[in-house]
Amino acid sequence: MSYIVRPVLAFFLKGNTFTDPIDGKSFRTFLPYGYGNQRNNVLSPSTLSLERHRLLWLYLKNETDFFKPAPVSGASKKVLHFAPEQAFYKRFKRLGHLDYVTTDLNSPLADVKADICDLPFEDNSFDFILCNHVLEHIPDDTKAMKELYRVMKADGMGIFQIPQDLKRVVTFEDNSITDKKERAKIFGQYDHVRVYGRDYFDKLRSIGFQVEEVDYTSHFSDEAITKYCLAKGEIIPVVYKH
Repeated sequence: MSYIVRPVLAFFLKGNTFTDPIDGKSFRTFLPYGYGNQRNNVLSPSTLSLERHRLLWLYLKNETDFFKPAPVSGASKKVLHFAPEQAFYKRFKRLGHLDYVTTDLNSPLADVKADICDLPFEDNSFDFILCNHVLEHIPDDTKAMKELYRVMKADGMGIFQIPQDLKRVVTFEDNSITDKKERAKIFGQYDHVRVYGRDYFDKLRSIGFQVEEVDYTSHFSDEAITKYCLAKGEIIPVVYKH
């Protein structure tokens, strides 16, 4: 349905106030989005991107070689993308210098149907791993992180975004809360199993990753943050395997 409705929305909301950096299109307003409590002006009418998608795109474009062909002709960067987002899927798939593999248990966009805790890939398989807003759904996130580490190549890189409460020191879980409405209220969505705190980064480090906590919105003026509809202060967890 979203593929059908998207061009209609984009047409009627055209304007000059806000810009989606993923496709460069501008609108007089973005759309509201959220479970229960709606956030206003966050969903791009053209790409259906949210704040985190646009921030990630800007980071990948400006700070990494993700979009750049390898200097050695014929060499390709092997990328694993969990639960591929609509805003990225076709754009990444068109990049000829990427050997782009998508995976998920349920997503119709996934090339490989797989459990993140038991991946069907060889050790040291991927140069780059994107795993965004997945780990908060996984009961045994330690096992999932170990699998991500296993399949990443030495000197590989990854971005593992999660919904995070930076005011919370310790990650919160409570499996005794079973009511879906109550879980949505406490965890953000009924199918989230935890609220990550600042200890998320150290948990990744305990697996073996080197972690950079990148506050990428600090690179932009307040005007640009407003223009791109970013979430000021959101941290991008950039990980490396050495």
